[in-house]
Amino acid sequence: MKKILLTTTGLIAFGMAPAIAADLPARAYTKAPAAAIAINNWTGFYLGAMGGYAQENSSGIGTLSGGFAGGTAGYNWQMGNVVLGLEADAAWADVGANVGLFGGLASVDYTIRSMGTVRGRVGYAFDQVLVYGTGGYAWSDNRFTATALGVSVSDDRFHSGWTLGAGVEVMFAPKWSVKAEYLYKSLEGGTYFGNAVAGGVQVGTINLNSVQVGVNYHF
Repeated sequence: MKKILLTTTGLIAFGMAPAIAADLPARAYTKAPAAAIAINNWTGFYLGAMGGYAQENSSGIGTLSGGFAGGTAGYNWQMGNVVLGLEADAAWADVGANVGLFGGLASVDYTIRSMGTVRGRVGYAFDQVLVYGTGGYAWSDNRFTATALGVSVSDDRFHSGWTLGAGVEVMFAPKWSVKAEYLYKSLEGGTYFGNAVAGGVQVGTINLNSVQVGVNYHF
């Protein structure tokens, strides 16, 4: 009798289970929180490569022009949307001009062989896009070569000056950015062959318009 009672009770309970389950409220599902969107931060040290083209801010015979390529190092501090930075670059260059004289019997060649800058930067960041102004110290290593009847003599000089410009830099991947900038450079003049020629050969102030692009890796 006891076994029959237990069996009957179990069958009744089994039959009621679906009905009870149907009466239970549906399980509430909560949506997973959205992933946080990372806001780009420009603070930190970076290294990069750059190259471009420069032309003297003048016209006529002997206007300097040519390309350059080199490296960049810098550091940024970001405060809100404002970004302050310090950057230095140095490049091998072939920015020059050659002028023939006396029907080709003689010529003079003046070339900027290397150049660089040390600049401050002040910019405003729109997340991964940085727009900035820049300015500071500029330098170049120049060579003056005179050739006559197949014989050449050269003299080298280091020139200092200043630079101002502006640019835009874009963070296109984690730790990587590309930039484009314009710089106006004004380099002091100098005297070449001062020990060989009375009074030497005077070269005046060199003003350059330069555009350059680069890629940086941020640590």
